[in-house]
Amino acid sequence: MKLKFLGSGTSQGVPVIACHCEVCTSLNPKDKRFRSSALVTTDSGKKILIDCGPDFRMQMLDNREEQVDAVLLTHEHNDHVIGLDDLRPLIFKNRKNIDLYCQKRVGDEVRARFPYAFSDVKYPGAPSFDLHEIDDAFSIFGTEIIPVEVMHSKIKILGFKFKKLAYITDASFISDQEKGKLQDLDYLILNCIRREELHPAHFILPQALELFEELKPKKFYLTHISHHLGLHDELEQELPENVHLAYDGLELQF
Repeated sequence: MKLKFLGSGTSQGVPVIACHCEVCTSLNPKDKRFRSSALVTTDSGKKILIDCGPDFRMQMLDNREEQVDAVLLTHEHNDHVIGLDDLRPLIFKNRKNIDLYCQKRVGDEVRARFPYAFSDVKYPGAPSFDLHEIDDAFSIFGTEIIPVEVMHSKIKILGFKFKKLAYITDASFISDQEKGKLQDLDYLILNCIRREELHPAHFILPQALELFEELKPKKFYLTHISHHLGLHDELEQELPENVHLAYDGLELQF
């Protein structure tokens, strides 16, 4: 299987509009970050999208990706769902609804934001989705997916585990019970918004590194990164062995 980072940035993306800091003005492509999203390719070649934010169209075009067979949604914030309308070309190409897997609360929000995708009588050109409520482990395309419940400030959201890879974004707390799902990983992907100043809804660098020491994955990748974390190449030199910054277009095999 493969996981490709379509985006590794926080809700504002990097560069941030009207910001002239050294990160936002960097010429290094690894310092330019679309909103966080990933595309998993199963062993059978099926494409599973994790989150569909406002940059989805350009993410697919930039990566020359042409298919999405199902979508997993971590939560309902706009930077993770507002690009769902841009799935229309793939829905039309495949001539069938796209399956969305999410918590009930998230599904209710998707229905509210995209009511035209669920109406009994759709206008020509509207997208069409089939919502599937998830709580426990489930399988699609022969691939087992284990939800990992984490806290994003005061709301419960999901990360996802495939084989020995776990993808977690927007977390600020992980319970001991859910950490049990994160043992013996080859890859742990975790959000890290900035270096020092505490954030109410996201891990910062010291907290992320503490989890790395506790959970001991073979490889640890930071994502959902803001311009406050610093320049990619400089920080990479400072990080412990086997800890890395994700960047847009990076692909992991597992």
